[in-house]
Amino acid sequence: MKRSMLGVLLVLTFVAVGIAAAPPLTFTFSDVHATKTAQETDTYGVNNAGAIAGDYIDSAGIQHAMVIAGKKLTTVDNKKCLTGTAFYAINSAGTAAGWCTGTSGNAIAFTWSKGKFTTIAYPKATQTEATGINDKGHVVGLYFDSASVQHGFVKKGSKYTTIDIKGDTSTDAYGINNADDICVYAINTAGGYSSFLYNGKTFKPISDPNAGGTGTVAHAPNNKGDIAGTYFDTNGAAQGFLLHKGKYYDVKDPKANNSTRNDGINDKLEMVGRYTPTAGGNFGYKATTK
Repeated sequence: MKRSMLGVLLVLTFVAVGIAAAPPLTFTFSDVHATKTAQETDTYGVNNAGAIAGDYIDSAGIQHAMVIAGKKLTTVDNKKCLTGTAFYAINSAGTAAGWCTGTSGNAIAFTWSKGKFTTIAYPKATQTEATGINDKGHVVGLYFDSASVQHGFVKKGSKYTTIDIKGDTSTDAYGINNADDICVYAINTAGGYSSFLYNGKTFKPISDPNAGGTGTVAHAPNNKGDIAGTYFDTNGAAQGFLLHKGKYYDVKDPKANNSTRNDGINDKLEMVGRYTPTAGGNFGYKATTK
């Protein structure tokens, strides 16, 4: 059966209207303060229940790891740490991943669940940092080998696997989702950051079109294919971004003095990170999406 030209034009018109009607994403920002007297609050990870993982510096200048669930603050300290403890990710079970500087002066990594720390140590590494965890308990981060060379890694059960980006240096596997897709970044030959989404076999480039020579840092993927990260503009300033359905969106806290870092994301497109106000310092934020 033949379709009339009028019918084809009507179909094309409806398609065009549908495309034009797709609204742009907008973000609403709110500050995150661990306590009223905290000098600084850093928010790095958020799970689907809205629990936020990070750290804060108290009025005495001491850094503590934290989990904020609703209005409840849980302060966490690791006795093995010489300096302050920090969490960088949290999964649906409330297990957090993080690291600190140990009493030897080297980084030590761990997961924390229900008041218990479990050490994460890449075999034969001089130091390990953990920055991502998924609902399976798989952990990602970086380690330094005996030659002080930095590599990314993923830990699944008791098995550790090295992740390196060919041709680049100082690889870091930062965040992981439930499909085991990993946000990985490294320093390229030009001295800037190159980022990828790694599925265990291939590296898919992630590069914000507004990035300058310093490049793009991909931090965390959610379970729906969205990615939170930071790019450095042509002036070298840090700017947050969201990669959603193939499009890059700026995520900039309106109170920032031209510096926003977008660190964590959940499946509801809630994001957390840090911004620098005009007065200086770092402040945590939570961004919701409309």
